[in-house]
Amino acid sequence: MARFDDLPLFPLGVVLLPDEVLPLHIFEPRYRELVARCLDGSEPFCIVFADDDGVRTTGCLAQDIEVLERFDDGRLNIVVVGGSRFVVERLTEGRSFMTAEVEDFDDEIGEVEDEARVTAAGAFRALAALAGAETEVDEESPQLSFELAAQVELAADEKQFLVESRSEQERLERVAELLDNARRTLIATRELSEKAKRNGHR
Repeated sequence: MARFDDLPLFPLGVVLLPDEVLPLHIFEPRYRELVARCLDGSEPFCIVFADDDGVRTTGCLAQDIEVLERFDDGRLNIVVVGGSRFVVERLTEGRSFMTAEVEDFDDEIGEVEDEARVTAAGAFRALAALAGAETEVDEESPQLSFELAAQVELAADEKQFLVESRSEQERLERVAELLDNARRTLIATRELSEKAKRNGHR
């Protein structure tokens, strides 16, 4: 288990998943300070989901920070990669940005059914094929649910559910459902678009 006593927190309206690549535009002075500290010390920060209901206490480590562009006014474009998941135990003080004592956590011990892996991977392949995207899926990956979810656009609250879940079986079942819903929505959207085009020619 890894623990940090003074880890920078970055509350955002998006959710970072393990292994997900996330671009960020850093413009607020306090978060420019946060990124500068992390770059100077080669340390990560933790992204936590924030909305009208407040800041969540479970988030994901943002690591492998890469600066893509620096602007003259101090703004930055960076990209991070999702690492371990963390639970905030206590907020700390003393900086312009939020910091906290956090501890990472693993999934609870439990079997993952082969059917859940096959179903989730199949739902992903079906969506990718419909979208015309080429992709490879390792069905034996211990974090298959995260790897699949990180490659599609999902609602933040659904991604937060995945971050908080400690069961790969549960996550795979939810991801399969979400991917299937996304495929159905894409089909319906295309059908409506084609119908609108035909109506426009009458």
